[in-house]
Amino acid sequence: MAKKLDKNIKKDNKENKDTRPNWDEYFMELVDTVGHRATCNRGRSGCVIVKDKRILTTGYVGSPIGAKHCDQIGHEMHKVTHDDGSVTQHCIRTIHAEQNALIQAARVGIPLEGSTLYCTMTPCYTCAKLIINAGIKRVVAKADYQTSTQSKRIFKETKVRLDILDKRVTQY
Repeated sequence: MAKKLDKNIKKDNKENKDTRPNWDEYFMELVDTVGHRATCNRGRSGCVIVKDKRILTTGYVGSPIGAKHCDQIGHEMHKVTHDDGSVTQHCIRTIHAEQNALIQAARVGIPLEGSTLYCTMTPCYTCAKLIINAGIKRVVAKADYQTSTQSKRIFKETKVRLDILDKRVTQY
C-alpha cells in the first residue's frame, strides 16, 4: 500500500510541477506582497529574510516610525552623481526595505546568521554592507539595480551569494 501511495504522490507532484512555485519563486511572491505596504510610490520594494525555508522577518520601503510618509507629503529628493558622471535622483525620506527587515529582526532579537534575503532589486551599497554584517549568506533579487556595481563587488569579496532572477536593470 505504501508503494502505491508513493507513486501517487510522485505523480501528483509531476502534474503540479508547473503550478507549484519553487522556494525562490514562493518567497519572491511574498516580497511583492510585502512591497505593497511601502509608503513611497517611487519604489514599492519589499524584503523577506528566510532561514531553513522559514520566514524570519520582512520589511518594506517606508518613513521612520512616526514620520510622515512620501505618499502623504511628497518626496525628499536628493541628487547623486555617480563615478561615470551620470546623475540620478533618490528619495531619502524613506528607509530601504532591506534595512527595515534587518531593523525588525534586531528589535525582536532574531539572529540572521546564515539566512537568505529576498528583495525587489539588487541592494544598494549601504544595504549590501549591512546584509554582510548581519551574517546573511545569500541574496536573491528579483531584478538588477542601475547602480549595483559596488554591491556586486562587495558581495563577491565577502562570499555572499547574489542571485538576480531577472537580469534587466531597474532604472529610477
